[in-house]
Amino acid sequence: MFQRLYHWTLSLAESPHAPWALAVIAFAESSFFPIPPDVILVPMSLARPRRAWAYAALCTAASVAGGALGYAIGALLFDTVGHWLISLYGYAQKIDTVRQFYQEWGAAFILVKGLTPIPFKLVTIVSGLLGYNFALFILLALITRGARFFILAALLNNFGEPIKAILEKHFGLFMGVLLFFIVFGFWVAYRFA
Repeated sequence: MFQRLYHWTLSLAESPHAPWALAVIAFAESSFFPIPPDVILVPMSLARPRRAWAYAALCTAASVAGGALGYAIGALLFDTVGHWLISLYGYAQKIDTVRQFYQEWGAAFILVKGLTPIPFKLVTIVSGLLGYNFALFILLALITRGARFFILAALLNNFGEPIKAILEKHFGLFMGVLLFFIVFGFWVAYRFA
């Protein structure tokens, strides 16, 4: 079953519409969607390793644009959409703690959380809510998201064939590990944010 799913995922990754799907997922993940773009970035980069850099650039640009939407949700729509999203992820009671932390460690908070599996949408919405300097927020988002996606692209570009061979044998394990990191990211953000 996982073998068929793996080959189906690779065939989708080679589709001419795959870059659009990657951009949409990267954009949405930075503002409201729970699934990270790695789910499509990895198979696309494995299917076409030489395009990994272009996919990382697309992912970065779309993620930062989605971050700007998340910032706007926090700044302009927090009482409605923003509060609902923060509550949905279980952080409504922690806003005051995050506010105090932001005053002292705002830039580090954005940089670190943008690299980890902790949901970036929480960073974007809270940054808008707390009125963090927008230009600095965009710069930090560009650095942290770019680092994350370009490091992944470098790994897939340089080790794509061995990774592809491992995934062909253990795709079910890969999907389980990816799901674990998504859930772990939400748990860490809930527990320690």
